[in-house]
Amino acid sequence: MTTDFTVRPARPADARRLAELRWTFKQEDHEGQPPAPARPLEEAERWIHERLGNGHWLAWVAETGDDICGHVFLCLVERVPEPYSDNAPIGYVTNFFVTPPRRNRGTGSALLEALALHARSAGIDTLIVWPSDRSSPLYRRSGFRPQEELLELPLETG
Repeated sequence: MTTDFTVRPARPADARRLAELRWTFKQEDHEGQPPAPARPLEEAERWIHERLGNGHWLAWVAETGDDICGHVFLCLVERVPEPYSDNAPIGYVTNFFVTPPRRNRGTGSALLEALALHARSAGIDTLIVWPSDRSSPLYRRSGFRPQEELLELPLETG
């Protein structure tokens, strides 16, 4: 299958476009709800620029020409060392978004494939994700499986 996009690692210089796409992504998730006070786009841009720059967060982007049309982020979650096995980090997959015109054209699968290839080569043995109902089928097609047990404690703040 030939593609009309490329996938590459994100760079700090991509932060502005990634922030714009993040805002689009979250607005899509909250469609039909009353608008909440908007946080400045610059906050997200600054956050993304810092995280991509320090290497604790990684991301991949899909591009058509010079426009980013999709992205997926990976946070490396350190594990406490133990005496019986390696303490390679766990990969937390999040902020996965493809613009509507690019959906169902292999873009999302290519982004997840690039992320998984990196994770394997970096010695990460587990990737975790909390998928939305909409993204769950794509994650499953890409090899993600439900765990038998996950416990969550929602904490009220403020």
